[in-house]
Amino acid sequence: MKKLIILFFAFVASNSYSQQIFKKKQNLLGSPFEITVVATDSIKGNQFLELAISEVKRVENLISDWIPTSQISTVNKNAGIAPIKVDNEVFELVERAVRISKLTSGAFDISYASMDRIWKFDGSMKEMPTAEAIKNSVAKVGYQNIILNKNESSIFLKNEGMKLGLGGIGQGYIADKIKALLQENGCSSGLVNVSGDINTWGKQPNGMPWTVGIINPMNKNKVFATFPLDDSAVETSGSYEKYVTFNGKRYSHIIDPRTGYPASGIISVSVFAKQTELADALATGIFVLGIEVGLDLVNQLNGIGCIIVDDKGAIHVSKNIDIKKYQ
Repeated sequence: MKKLIILFFAFVASNSYSQQIFKKKQNLLGSPFEITVVATDSIKGNQFLELAISEVKRVENLISDWIPTSQISTVNKNAGIAPIKVDNEVFELVERAVRISKLTSGAFDISYASMDRIWKFDGSMKEMPTAEAIKNSVAKVGYQNIILNKNESSIFLKNEGMKLGLGGIGQGYIADKIKALLQENGCSSGLVNVSGDINTWGKQPNGMPWTVGIINPMNKNKVFATFPLDDSAVETSGSYEKYVTFNGKRYSHIIDPRTGYPASGIISVSVFAKQTELADALATGIFVLGIEVGLDLVNQLNGIGCIIVDDKGAIHVSKNIDIKKYQ
């Protein structure tokens, strides 16, 4: 769903600083993963990096619907059959996801995994699916049919064939978990980047904040705004490479789970928040809601900022972002 269109800038410390930057890149969760930490020596730095990677694998084995033994996969296998008791961590993540579904009127919905994959974005699709096929493709989607029992810590999918997929919130959640774990273990500064879900804490060794550059996908060689991240997060969802065009209209690979039709009019959404999890889910929801409704939602939420690039390359920002200040 996401394509990384954020750059982050880090400056390796000179000898005048006692702390240094250590980085590790790896392909995890089927996506690029990069962790950057600040530490006094390579032993401590590598310990932090390994802790981060272990945490990715731990959470992935709980929530990935691609891993048959995960708790989410077990919930999916028992759709329409029985509630499944899950760890509090998994229950609370799904509970928060449902809350965001309500906030976005279903534009974000983790039961999107129930959708029939009738749209192809690999160049093989020569005509639009029929209206009936599109309607039928989302017949099993609906966050309202996710039944949560807090006392039992159980999740029940009401209808047979329903499936949960946490791809639109899970990567952000993992970024937050890594940050919390490393802070608990004495890492005073770092940056985690899970395929465009970025969360930061502390400062760089030279005392400067971590900084991200936002790129307009219509001109990938140019950063149009650079933002300092002070103990905060940013996430970008984009569709500038995966799309189809019918009758002159561009349809992105991000599907509206309420209608079965691809989102249109937007090629990227960047959301700024304190938690990557929230930024992740909201970015997907805003992409589906569209420019006007999406910005109206963001403008009602405290501490949330948003930058939208439409399919003409025009930039739209929420009220709390003065884009000129960062250009």
